[in-house]
Amino acid sequence: MNIAVTTEELALADVGPEHVVEGGLAPKRVVAGYGFWVFLLSDIIMFAALFAAYAVLVNATAGGPSGAELFSQTSVALETAFLLASSYTCGLIWLAVNSGRQRAFYVAAVVTFVFGAGFLALEIREFADMVARGATPQASAFLSAFFTLVGCHGLHVTVGLLWLLVMMAQVAVKRFQANVVRRLLCFSLFWHALDIIWVALFTVVYLMGVRS
Repeated sequence: MNIAVTTEELALADVGPEHVVEGGLAPKRVVAGYGFWVFLLSDIIMFAALFAAYAVLVNATAGGPSGAELFSQTSVALETAFLLASSYTCGLIWLAVNSGRQRAFYVAAVVTFVFGAGFLALEIREFADMVARGATPQASAFLSAFFTLVGCHGLHVTVGLLWLLVMMAQVAVKRFQANVVRRLLCFSLFWHALDIIWVALFTVVYLMGVRS
């Protein structure tokens, strides 16, 4: 069966004639989103393993300080507020992209970056304070698991911030071309996934740790 596809339809789908199949068009945006979901799921599996290791080692303090003695509720509350606020402004980024408003995109992107950087600065300060008190990753199995889990999330946030800077530069050069929009979609999925992981981390590590 032959399928008649117009040039306009190909342009909207952002594919060439060689990608037309009997089942219909598979837009690159859909394929990229699906592929990135596969990546995110693999990342979530990695975090699940880190959560499991932390749950096993949380009481292995080797006579050293526990989470209840180390964690600052005020600092963690601020970190959580910053990251959740960045998730909201990240949603505004996508609204600006969908409406083609470049100025609104930059405002939302800058605010998202500031919130993300604020979260990262607070986390680094938390790590520095713990190390200054002798609570290093080598001090106990609990601290090794803590620094690995929380540090891995912080590393992901750092990658996300660098990614956002790159996307801001690409929008300045290419505006909202199809390939740029696809990358922004992937960034949005990545950033919201980090927020979900942080909610789990905040609950398991900090809330339960303070009450232990």
